[in-house]
Order: sequence, then structure tokens, then C-alpha cells
Amino acid sequence: MKKLLISLQIIGFILFLSTDVCAQGKKKFTGIISNGMKGDKISFILSADGKWVEEFTFDGYWRCDGRLEKTTIGPEKRIPVKKGKISGIVVDPENGGSTAWRFDIQGSINGKKASGTFRMNINALRCDSYVLKWTAATK
Repeated sequence: MKKLLISLQIIGFILFLSTDVCAQGKKKFTGIISNGMKGDKISFILSADGKWVEEFTFDGYWRCDGRLEKTTIGPEKRIPVKKGKISGIVVDPENGGSTAWRFDIQGSINGKKASGTFRMNINALRCDSYVLKWTAATK
């Protein structure tokens, strides 16, 4: 029984270390929007292998049916990165529909700096951020 308990503790410790190492390899980027409202910002996480952007989040203002609204949102799916280039369009829900969210994220990552464009819209509700230019950096 003691051997089983020790084995489980060792396995738990190894899992803890592997999770910690994976988390350490990811890079969090934060940045600003240059052509939006003052205070608009973005953030995202670059996967440890550099092949995916996840948790892309826009925190700022957009227009819905003629009104300016503040929101914090982003696509739930990851965006592919190929040779330092971010490129993806995510529709949520996937099968679309007139009230589906559409996220268009384009950009490039060069070391600790990144830049690109972002647009989100819901056509039927006349909501649109229009094309926003962003720059971001990581530590």
C-alpha cells in the first residue's frame, strides 16, 4: 500500500512538472489598437510550439446598430500561425447564420513583437468593429 501511495505521488509530481513546463513555453502578448477608440486593447497567447494563437481577446468599443458599445470578446477557437504569420477567420457558430459572430484575425509575429489587423462583426445585427490595427508585445 505504501509503495502504491509513493508511486501515485511520483506520478502526480511528474504531471505537475509537465503541466508547468508546457505553460511556461506559452507567451502572452498584450497590445493596443492604433485606429480605434482610446483604451481599446488586445491580448492573445502564442502556443509553446509557435503554431497557434489562442485566447485572442478584444477589449474595446465597436458599433452595434449605430450605437457605440464596449465589449470584451474573442473567438473560442485557436488561430493558426505559419512561418510567423497569423491568419484566420472564425465564425461562431461554425455553420454561420445571420446572427453568427465573425472574427477575422491577421498578423505577424517577430520574436517578442507582433502586429496585424482584427475585425469582428455580426451582419444581421449591424454590429461591426471595422478593421482595427493592433500592435502587441510579450516579455
